[in-house]
Amino acid sequence: MSNKVVSTEAAPAAIGPYSQAIQAGDLLFCSGQIPLDPATGAMIDGGIEEQTRQVMKNLGEVLKAAGAGYGDLVKTTIYLTDLSYFPVVNDIYAGYLGDRPPARATVEVTALPKGALVEIDGIAGLS
Repeated sequence: MSNKVVSTEAAPAAIGPYSQAIQAGDLLFCSGQIPLDPATGAMIDGGIEEQTRQVMKNLGEVLKAAGAGYGDLVKTTIYLTDLSYFPVVNDIYAGYLGDRPPARATVEVTALPKGALVEIDGIAGLS
């Protein structure tokens, strides 16, 4: 099976040696998105609400570049620097996913790149 790199200028460029996503067969493996402005590469202003919305927008653009959408996600992981953010992040996240949300794990981490409060990665099924 050959892997295909998926990339879009509508989402932040990778800040390390990784791809925004890799398509392997019928699966799309999306790297974690943090709340960077795709145009500037800088962290957006705001707290957990604004950051979560930007992360979901960035993830959506990566999915779109592969011909997929939020409804194609089968598994996500949410990384939070403080689990007290969970209710806010959960509400915003739910608003993007419709009535068939993917399987998910949510974990608290000590720190995220560039001081982000939230990061989300995902696996999508492509047909």
